[in-house]
This record gives sequence, structure tokens and C-alpha cells, in this order.
Amino acid sequence: MYNVMSSKAEEFISHEEILESLAYAEANKNNRELIDEILAKARQRKGLSHREAAVLLDCQLEDKNQEIYELAQQIKKDFYGNRIVMFAPLYLSNYCINGCEYCPYHVKNKHIARKKLTQEEIVKEVIALQDMGHKRLALEAGEDPVNNPIEYILECIHTIYGIKHKNGAIRRVNVNIAATTVENYQKLKEAGIGTYILFQETYHKESYEKLHPTGPKHDYAYHTEAMDRAMEGGIDDVGLGVLFGLNNYRYDFTGILMHAEHLESYKGVGPHTISVPRLRRADDIDPDVFDNGISDDIFAKIVACIRIAVPYTGMIVSTRESQSCREKVLHLGISQISGASRTSVGGYVEPEPEEENSAQFDVSDNRTLDEVVRWLMEMDYVPSFCTACYREGRTGDRFMTLLKSGQIVNCCHPNALMTLKEYLEDYASKETKAIGDALIEKELEVITNPKVKEKVIDYLANIHHGERDFRF
Repeated sequence: MYNVMSSKAEEFISHEEILESLAYAEANKNNRELIDEILAKARQRKGLSHREAAVLLDCQLEDKNQEIYELAQQIKKDFYGNRIVMFAPLYLSNYCINGCEYCPYHVKNKHIARKKLTQEEIVKEVIALQDMGHKRLALEAGEDPVNNPIEYILECIHTIYGIKHKNGAIRRVNVNIAATTVENYQKLKEAGIGTYILFQETYHKESYEKLHPTGPKHDYAYHTEAMDRAMEGGIDDVGLGVLFGLNNYRYDFTGILMHAEHLESYKGVGPHTISVPRLRRADDIDPDVFDNGISDDIFAKIVACIRIAVPYTGMIVSTRESQSCREKVLHLGISQISGASRTSVGGYVEPEPEEENSAQFDVSDNRTLDEVVRWLMEMDYVPSFCTACYREGRTGDRFMTLLKSGQIVNCCHPNALMTLKEYLEDYASKETKAIGDALIEKELEVITNPKVKEKVIDYLANIHHGERDFRF
């Protein structure tokens, strides 16, 4: 049944292949010779198969686990440097016709406050996000063809791109909406979206169907094959994800790597990002009932093994995770994080009264964007608000080529410094600005091309004097 080049979900995500891979990993979790061979292959920076990665995830040899963490850190540094891309989710509507048992938006939940933003409310939300300093948004909406048709999503994108407030502008809109048709993906592409994001939740078909008993999302194949349709519709940056805690984590870890392999083989380019959310408490949802929760240590190892297996793919962790957990996984492979997130509809303009809760899940990291930016810089990370590659057409295989060539230090790193400078000039507190200006001076030395470095210094001076939006 297993066929990485198949267009059918149950063939490129083969249940039998996953079970065989998990059995192989279990049988070899203390096989030092095999683990050394896999690590030697991983050091070539070309990735691992799902079965090889499963062996590393199961490894019980403490010294080899330490090698896994050290290698993940080095690969992250080699391909992404110390940049951390910043974004925020924007919830447009929580109307939904699906019956997902882990999500408070499920259709049977009668006491959650149902909301849908008008275009005027979107303007207010986006201005609030711009006033924090955000340049990149991820749009979120429940599946409801009446309340949230594709026309509504397209109108929202048009509105967001048109909002200019002081020096604020949203330069990249990513979209996380339900699986749809090739025609609708073409419309999203024409609207100028960045990445199309869709979480699988779980790759275990039987569990998936039980967790989604009603609504369009019940169709496992249609949902799992969505990325193929998105790419057919012209979207070459797609983002995968599973919700760890719904099902056996080893199964879903293997499944998401098989999905990445399928996209690489069948469509010519792997996922732009992989997200690793964990199940969180929410209205009408008790995560304890799923009994698949994973510890922080297992979560960290999942991140490290994904980073080794797909070295070129961006990895995202949200404010579902605490500050301490995010700090740990930043070192192991994460390249994007959200900051100052609100998971309720309209939550950026004013916090909701508790009795009118419309949030999708509880947020664990409640710090302001300024606090998150300062925290990152104090750890010598460069918070990046860059959207240059998307706007310059460096998406899909063109972005991957840039990443694999090692030229990211003369492109993405300068862009990160310039967008950080914009943030420092326009939005940062006095303390954060002082730390950031010192960090930029230090990070200029990382740029190896003298002509690029000279240009960046000129651009930074221009930004200081009020000009904006320079990019390589």
C-alpha cells in the first residue's frame, strides 16, 4: 500500500508502513551501531527518512540522545542562524459546522460566544497588531460555508493588506482555514497569501474519524490531500502540523515526516513549515480525556528529531507553550514563534469578559510582544519581522535553494536586522531598544559579504532617519 508518489492519502500515509516503522524503531532503540549510522547520515545535512527519524526518537542511549540534541542545535544554527521570525494569529470567526471533539468551536458547543469580525472590526484589530509592531499574521477561521465563505476570507485579506497606520503595515498574511478546492486555493494565491497552513491533527485514520464525527472535516482523505490541491492551485509554501496529545505521538511524528516526504517527492518541494502544537484546555474541552499528553522532555525530543529529519523546513511553536518550554525548544530547532497572541475573535482590541469567552484554547505565554522580543535578544537571538522572500518571489523551491546554498547569511540575516531596527525605532520600550541596538551592532559582523554589509549599514541609518521597508 505504501507509495510516497501516490496522490491517495492512505497510500502516501500508509498505516501499515507507520506500524512497521514504529516496530523497527522499538526493536532498535538500543542499537548503538545503527543509531551511529543514522547520526552519521544526519550530519550530512540532507535529512532522514521517517523510519530513521523514528529510531532516533525512540533511542534510549543517553549519550546518543545528547548527540541528537547537539546535532539539532547545530543544524538549526547552520540553516537558520540565530534568527527567530515573529508572527501573530488573527481569529476572524469561530463559527464552525464541524464536530471536532478537541476544539471548543465544535458545532454542539452552545455556550461559547459565536463571533465574526466585520471589515471595520478587522481594521481595528490590525491597527492594534500594527501598534505592537507585528508585520506577519496567520488568519484563523472555523469552517462554515455560510458565515465564513471563501469570499469573506478574500475580503479580509484585501482589507488587511490595505491598512497603513503610522509606520505599520502587514506585509505577509498566512492563512489557516479548512481544506478546500483547487479553485479556492487559486483564489487565495491571487489574493497574495504567504503560506497556506493546515494541521492534520492526527494521521491515524480511525482516530481521526472518531475525533471528527460530523461535518466536512470527517473526510480523512479530502483533508489529508489538501496540500496537494493547494500546490496544484499555485500555492508553493504550505505548512503542516499535528496536534500532539490527540493520538500516540510516535505515530503522528512518523506520519508528519511521511507527509513531508510525499510533498518533496510528488510536488518537488517539502513543507515550508511544520508546527508542533500540543493539546490545551479550552471551553468545553478537557485535554485529560484524551490521555495522550506528552511531557516537556518528549516534546523537546520531537522538535530535535524533526529538525534533524527535515533540516530545511521552518518550525513553529506558539503561545500554547510556556516561556520555559519555548526557551528549551528554541535551541533545538524552532525558527518561528508567535508573540502577544490572542486566540479569541476580536481579542486584540479589548480582552473579553470571561463569560463571553470565544477563545480556541488557553494561552500559556501571556507576555507582551516587547517582553518577548527583549527575552529573545537577551538570549542572543535576532527577532525578525522579515517578509522579504515572499515579496521578492523567493517561495517554494526558490526559498529552499537559497537556504541550501548557505547564502542565507547575506540575505535573511540582513533583512532580519533591518526589520528589527524598524521595530526598535517605532515600537520598542527604551530598555528593549538599547539591548536591540547593541545586538544589531554585534550581528553586523556575521555578514560575510562586504558589499552587503556596507549596504545594510546605510539602510539602518536610513531607518533611523524615518525611512522604512528596505530588503534584499
